[in-house]
Amino acid sequence: MNFARMENQDLTGKTVLIREDLNVPIQNGEISNDARLQSSLPTIKLALEKGAAVLVCSHLGRPTEGEFEEKYSMQPVADYLSEHLGLTVRLNKDYAEQDVSIQPGEVVLLENVRFNVGEKKNTEALSQRYADLCDVFVMDAFGTAHRAQASTEGIIQAAAKAGKVVCAGPLLAAELDALDKALHAPKKPLVAIVGGSKVSTKLDVLISLAKICDQIIVGGGIANTFIAAKGHSVGASLYEADMIETAKQIMTQTEILLPQNVVVADKNQINFDDFINSLQTATPVVKSIDSVSENEMILDVAAEGAEHIFNAVKDAATILWNGPVGVFEVDAFAEGTRLLSEAVKDSNGFSIAGGGDTLAAIHKFQVEDGVSYMSTGGGAFLEFVEGKVLPAVAALEKYSAK
Repeated sequence: MNFARMENQDLTGKTVLIREDLNVPIQNGEISNDARLQSSLPTIKLALEKGAAVLVCSHLGRPTEGEFEEKYSMQPVADYLSEHLGLTVRLNKDYAEQDVSIQPGEVVLLENVRFNVGEKKNTEALSQRYADLCDVFVMDAFGTAHRAQASTEGIIQAAAKAGKVVCAGPLLAAELDALDKALHAPKKPLVAIVGGSKVSTKLDVLISLAKICDQIIVGGGIANTFIAAKGHSVGASLYEADMIETAKQIMTQTEILLPQNVVVADKNQINFDDFINSLQTATPVVKSIDSVSENEMILDVAAEGAEHIFNAVKDAATILWNGPVGVFEVDAFAEGTRLLSEAVKDSNGFSIAGGGDTLAAIHKFQVEDGVSYMSTGGGAFLEFVEGKVLPAVAALEKYSAK
């Protein structure tokens, strides 16, 4: 992909505004998961090393525009950055009305961009205001690249039209490079793993992948729909009857790998209002896919009869992973996802994984070192896989100096 990169820019003495994705969970003023912050630190440190005065901005949660809410304040993030950068990171709340005082070697975090009226609607006035704050704008938030908002796509246009430098940060560039490698120039065989509750929510992903993948492994409710499309009963399992014909069509375009055996539980043992907790006491039973009874729910892939799935992953030259194949949060129904994650780790191919559940499974089974690249993108990851244009990326390609 063709866009300017921050590491190639002269930032000495310049004010650099970096759009990061610092949207982290905060409970009682404490950050409960710092993965996104850890991913962003190298970009901020690099800008400092290059002699810049560094402004950082991000959204946090979903506040009402124009209304300050303490629970959505970036102050805990500023405190975290101060600790991990080894310098005082000030939180600036007035940047939308007045200039920010900052010197090279300093870092200032701007208050939640979603407090600003016009952020979501990508207004020209707010985009221009952001652009006025800096000499260089760095887009480093892949997780927001699919949204055309003032702090993502709008500022790129405004800054570029004002003759300022716009470029991709290392984190965004690495995400795009990894996805480009997996989707646009993959080594074969290319195997995709797509888990989730519904075919309909990942239909565009499946259709797009069916055109380029040698094999697709499906999990969760998606797998149940494909199992039903093969003519097997899925009992009380979650599946989509109205998507069976679509599943059949996808199966004519690529090879869909399904298990021979599955792990089920009696639906009467499951409390659907407290699904995960109730599964802790449910009895797992291994059944062949042609013998699931009407009161049983499929909750995992059974190891026996799934060797062809794990071997396909091990033998793949490129692996794209989005979603578990079972209810991996509960140990009794986690074996399929564990074996799958180990197959990814054991593969010599290039692997890219994305999605919250996928990253959680990778962490649970401690296979981080075996995954080539882990995307923090979420919705942007899926939209890129679907082949959709990400507004901020398109703006970078159009406006950044090559």
